[in-house]
Amino acid sequence: MRLATPLAIVVLLAFLAGCGDSEETSTTAPTDRAQTSARVVQLAWERNPDCKPPPGASRWGCSVGPYRCQGVVVDQGWSISCAKPGRSVSFRVQPG
Repeated sequence: MRLATPLAIVVLLAFLAGCGDSEETSTTAPTDRAQTSARVVQLAWERNPDCKPPPGASRWGCSVGPYRCQGVVVDQGWSISCAKPGRSVSFRVQPG
């Protein structure tokens, strides 16, 4: 019985780790489709006035189409993560 609970947790975590589809804009993106899709979300994010960070904020959020995005201030600019059911996209943006 002691082994059953940790084993169940490991199986659940393994299942959850395999769910969904993730994309990143980088030179190591697996496909052209993933790169294009991520770029489309990034462009929509950059054009949406609701996605601009409030003055002095280190974190903020907004919606881009079906995606819900969260921005975080990092040393290189802003790190943005957007997700919708079954898919996520992340990218970095230089403040401008």
